[in-house]
Amino acid sequence: MKFKVNNEEVFASTGGRPFDKNKPLIIFVHGSGLTHMTWVLQTRYFAFHGYSVLALDLPGHGLSKGKSLKSIEDMAEWISKVIDAVGYKEASLVGHSQGCLVTIECTSRYPNKIKTGKRIDIVALSAKNINKKRKFKINKKIFYSNPLKIFKKKKIDILFECIGMSDGISKKIVESALKNKIHVITPNKALISKHGNYLSKLAENNKVNLEFEASVAGGIPILRTIKEGLATNKINRVYGILNGTCNYILSEMESSKETFLNVLRRAQKLGYAEPGNPKLDLNGYDAFAKIRILSSLSFNKNISKHKCLMEGIENIEFKDIEIANQLNFRIKLLGITELINNKLFERVHPCLVKKDSYIANVSGVMNAVILNGEPVGETVLQGEGAGPGATSSALMSDLLSILRGNIKFPFGVSSNKRKFVQSYDLNKYSNSLYLRFEVNDKPGVLSEITNSLAKRNISVERLIQIPDNKNKKASIIIITHKTNELDANKCLKLFKTNRNILKIPTRIRLF
Repeated sequence: MKFKVNNEEVFASTGGRPFDKNKPLIIFVHGSGLTHMTWVLQTRYFAFHGYSVLALDLPGHGLSKGKSLKSIEDMAEWISKVIDAVGYKEASLVGHSQGCLVTIECTSRYPNKIKTGKRIDIVALSAKNINKKRKFKINKKIFYSNPLKIFKKKKIDILFECIGMSDGISKKIVESALKNKIHVITPNKALISKHGNYLSKLAENNKVNLEFEASVAGGIPILRTIKEGLATNKINRVYGILNGTCNYILSEMESSKETFLNVLRRAQKLGYAEPGNPKLDLNGYDAFAKIRILSSLSFNKNISKHKCLMEGIENIEFKDIEIANQLNFRIKLLGITELINNKLFERVHPCLVKKDSYIANVSGVMNAVILNGEPVGETVLQGEGAGPGATSSALMSDLLSILRGNIKFPFGVSSNKRKFVQSYDLNKYSNSLYLRFEVNDKPGVLSEITNSLAKRNISVERLIQIPDNKNKKASIIIITHKTNELDANKCLKLFKTNRNILKIPTRIRLF
């Protein structure tokens, strides 16, 4: 078939089937990397499986006339006009290489043409620095240096908040929007984990949506899975890898055999870690904010305010990675939340996990979340946890949910039904430990360590000594039998006064 876009003829194949506006539409973009044979086979496959298909030549390619498109933005706009030209309101776009980018750009710029039939107008923008170099142009006519002025000068229906602060302007603008009956979409985990109880109630009272799918695990639809897909299940435990930066560093240290600092610098160059101050990723705070949100959704409770166990990966050395490997373990930063005797136990810390376990084999910047519930059993979700693609996917998912006209409880159930729950006593938490001591290589040092452990009822399951004869030092690695946090903490304090122990022992809990 053929039709006109920008007064130029466009040629399209329908895959050997009549074009039907009442069927789901898939658009294949030729000239974006698809080979001719792939183009033919894929169009025919979908055409014969109940879809309407348009296989298009881009302008300047094949039979289509006109000038070649110069940018992703131009392609997105051109495809949007194609959708208008054939009279379609709902479509999915498929392509390879640049075609995939066209799909993303078209979805973000023209979601009304693709999923909902509603028109989206961007009426205001705000950022700290209008002159910052960006991959896209900012329309200065709709730019506001003070985002709070937007509410006074523009009528808006939906606000995207992507500032990222737990308080300050982030809280003010979200609070103002909800009070003005404006839907809010945010990836701000710090804001939701701190003020989610208050903001969700504010949204409910004003009958608008507060959506935050992108705040946890990026492109993995974990929050919507809990709120909708697993709504009839009783979830009792959630754990996983929730920070791609830490997972990349630990994975890369193992594969490259490089130091923590070297791998961190590479992560910063690649955009996996903040170039200035990556502290919130490395110290466990980022993962912990996500765990607090997951706890509230999974257990239908208010977001906890209790002080909890939170440790990062700053003290992990390549030596620990190497020893863990010899012991058939890998080191992962895990976020864990569970109910123990109806008490909430939330924690984030490095763990030794068995190499043949699922979680041990989630590498690089990937995230993974594992839920245990009844009657579903174990559910596993894995995907990219950060980056523009993963984040935009989650943000667009929230946008489409709002455009479909659904007013939902932000945390799945009414704020009136969510209660605070008691915190589990951390001192009772019992686990086996990996302890690494750096010591002076002198007679009696080992017995001093084992005697101190015995005094706190901590028994040794396995012991490894690695001598450094050149420097007259040694590494002593001990795997303990299960012990509780109270005894472990008291014992580790004793070692601070021992001059033969050169640094605070490294502790990693077994999982």
